[in-house]
Formats: sequence, structure tokens, C-alpha cells
Amino acid sequence: MQILNNLFQVGGDLNGITFDAPDALWNDGNSYILSTPKGLIMFDCGCGDTMDQIFDNMRYWGLDPQDIVYCLFTHAHFDHAGGAHILKSRGVQLIGLPDTADAIANGDDRCCGYLYHKTFNPTTMDYIAEDGEVLRLLDIEIKTMHLPGHSMGCTAYFLEWEERRLVFSGDVIGTLLSGHFGWSGSIDFDKEKYILSLLKFSKIDTDIMLPGHGMIYFHRPRIRVEEALNAALMEWR
Repeated sequence: MQILNNLFQVGGDLNGITFDAPDALWNDGNSYILSTPKGLIMFDCGCGDTMDQIFDNMRYWGLDPQDIVYCLFTHAHFDHAGGAHILKSRGVQLIGLPDTADAIANGDDRCCGYLYHKTFNPTTMDYIAEDGEVLRLLDIEIKTMHLPGHSMGCTAYFLEWEERRLVFSGDVIGTLLSGHFGWSGSIDFDKEKYILSLLKFSKIDTDIMLPGHGMIYFHRPRIRVEEALNAALMEWR
């Protein structure tokens, strides 16, 4: 699905772009591709079992999976990072913040295999980024923001594209189809840190928010973040 020129959603079972198992939604988080003249940047890669579907979706839009240079991870949960080892085997450079990198390298319960009845295949990051770091990838500047709570590694990525400010937010914000927050069953879920992350995130204006599941926010995403913060303050204190 094309979002903007050279920006695509290529995975995500909640809106039917990929499909993992009968009667199973949330198994495959949203995956996005940014196409640049020097190659492709991917954001999250799904559970792994849908990688062929993701690649087929890419080819439909004229995107060659061989051209993926980097994959940036919003967090280590199976539905977002289960396919990391596949990309690694293809020579894609993997990037994440320290908590995400550690969880993916260990493949432990922070990856939530128990939720999907699957075993996470661990792999190592090629570059471990820091909170607030500006990554320069294929001539694109991408800024990280650590927003723990849904998991300790949760990260948003900000960049400018076609005179719009984008944020790839992972599961920091829940989809409109299912509440304000990301799933609360992860081993390292933390309400107090989540509230602080929402407070931090609520001060940032963007034009388009690309979440980890469901629908993309095209109109004043900050309102959605403020709503989530308000709900957290009312429900969790």
C-alpha cells in the first residue's frame, strides 16, 4: 500500500496486507519501506512467517527485496521482529536501541514467543543506536526517541519526507480499533514508564504517524497521543 511517494506499507495483518494464521490477528505488525535512490530502509519486519508475502507486496510496487539495506526495529516483540534473522541472513543491516537489541539477541521472553506459540530465532544487531541519536542512512536523517512502557525497548523514529514530518511509532500508541495503548501482557510492560513516555511523546508535533498495527494517522497525530496520555492518567493512577 503506497502512503506517500516512495513510502509503502508492505506488511500488517490487522488491515489484511499480510496473513499469518486462521483467526489470528496481531500476529504480524505493520512493516514499512522507504525507497531512496541508494536503497531501501525497512521499519519492522513482521513475524517472519509472512516474509514471502512482504517480499511479494514489495515486488508489486516495483521494490526489490534485495535492495533492503537497513531494517530499524521499534521493539523486540515477535510480531515486529520475528523475521529479523531472515533479513540478517540476506545481508540486511539491523538497527535498534539497546533494550531491543539485547532482547532480539537473546530471543527470550521479552520477545513474547509465548503469545504466538512460536520460538523466536535470535540474531544480533549490526548497530545499536541511542536515545535521541540522529542516524544518517542512505542520505536520510532519522532521529530516535526511546519510549519505554509497552516494552522496555520501545522506540519511535522521526524523519522528514516530502515536506512532512513522519514518525514510525511502533506500539507506543494503540490502534483506534483497540484502545489507546499497546498490549500490556509483555514481560517488561511498565505502566509508570509508559505514562512518562506518553507525556514525552505528546509534546511532539508530526504530520503522519505510522503505527505498529492498524490504521495510519494522517491528521494531527499529536491529538491521538494526547488522548492516550489522558486515558493513561485516568486509568493507571
